Amino acid sequence: MSIDVTTLSAQDLLKAHGAATDAALKHALEKLTDAPQRLVTSIGYSLTAGGKRLRPALVLECAAACGGNDKSHKSALAAAVAMELIHTFSLVHDDLPAMDDDDLRRGQPTNHKVFGEAMAILAGDAMVTLAFETIATDAEPKLVPALVRELAAAAGPEGMIGGQVLDVDGENQNLALAGLQKIHRMKTGALLTASCRMGAIAAGASDGQLNGITKFGRNVGLAFQIVDDVLDVTSTPQQLGKATNKDADRGKNTYPSLIGLDASRAAAREAVNAALEALSSFGPSADGLRAMARFVVARQF
Repeated sequence: MSIDVTTLSAQDLLKAHGAATDAALKHALEKLTDAPQRLVTSIGYSLTAGGKRLRPALVLECAAACGGNDKSHKSALAAAVAMELIHTFSLVHDDLPAMDDDDLRRGQPTNHKVFGEAMAILAGDAMVTLAFETIATDAEPKLVPALVRELAAAAGPEGMIGGQVLDVDGENQNLALAGLQKIHRMKTGALLTASCRMGAIAAGASDGQLNGITKFGRNVGLAFQIVDDVLDVTSTPQQLGKATNKDADRGKNTYPSLIGLDASRAAAREAVNAALEALSSFGPSADGLRAMARFVVARQF
């Protein structure tokens, strides 16, 4: 399914790609006919709670930027669904009492508040396995190894999960900026970068295209996390759909706590400019990515 990026805003792109991802997620859950219904309901509760669907949109837009077509779209959509499953699993587990102990996520009670801690853990576990099953089943067979490797590395001990460990270990400690950047690069940036790379891989990107997309993803990931840090300080729970000011309450290191709000906003703008520069060799097919990069930093104003 091709989308004319020249006529759509970032919000329009997120909505369009989100709808395609949601339909595929719904289909994936409907196939779980032998799974316990309460487990499927718990998974569906968190998957359908809303959210920007930024990661799936990055997968699909990076595929388009690298010349993806209707044939490659199937692999890109499988990667988008898998990425959203991994992202949602991470939110469900992060919200648990043993981790961030949050009561609100995407404007509604967190999974463990509705289904209990044990079911929330199991639902998260199931989303991980379903993510890799989706790639193995729905992506072009020759692309499966590369897509699985990309997702596993980004989500694993040297990616998101490792970053979460560093984040927990860094609470109530005064980290240097380099230490905070490492946490952000692993905990948040790894999945955002992988989203971009998986889209490019699905489209059969050249080495040059993949390098540009990788640089784009890394800088967008950095900008996204900086803005998240800023919004935690400047927004209300109603605006974000989750608790605010929680980072300071837990003694977490953030960009605003280390360098201040103004410098944090400037750093986010600098990262977005670097992301846009990484797309300098791409033509109009990357206009959707450019719009989404600007959207990431615009959330803070």
